[in-house]
Amino acid sequence: MLKDFKEFAFKGNVLDMAIGVIIGGAFGKIVTSLVNDLIMPIISILTGGLNFTDLKYVITLAHGDIAENAIAYGSFIQNVVDFLIIAFCIFMFVRLIEKFKKKEEAKVEEAPAKADDVVLLEEIRDLLKAKN
Repeated sequence: MLKDFKEFAFKGNVLDMAIGVIIGGAFGKIVTSLVNDLIMPIISILTGGLNFTDLKYVITLAHGDIAENAIAYGSFIQNVVDFLIIAFCIFMFVRLIEKFKKKEEAKVEEAPAKADDVVLLEEIRDLLKAKN
């Protein structure tokens, strides 16, 4: 069982996936900072100083030790903006990789194989040339 686990855990695909998850987490932090520190303040200025993270619908107000019960839809809007930016960046990255793959495939592509009758005719031609 330990041997099977080692084979599974150290296959290239599993390691690639682990690296992708780690880089994705770091990329998510960068995008969150981009949204929170650069994009949302600009949107806030355009909307007259509105801060999306403060937007909420209060269901019950706080009373003494009981906390406020509210639907924080502003945080949801913030997370949607984060997601859209991350999704767009990943889309552009995948598109770029596909473009490079297509260029490589075009270079590697060989001439199409000749039809059997064409090959046979060329052999006959070569034999006739050899006789003369």
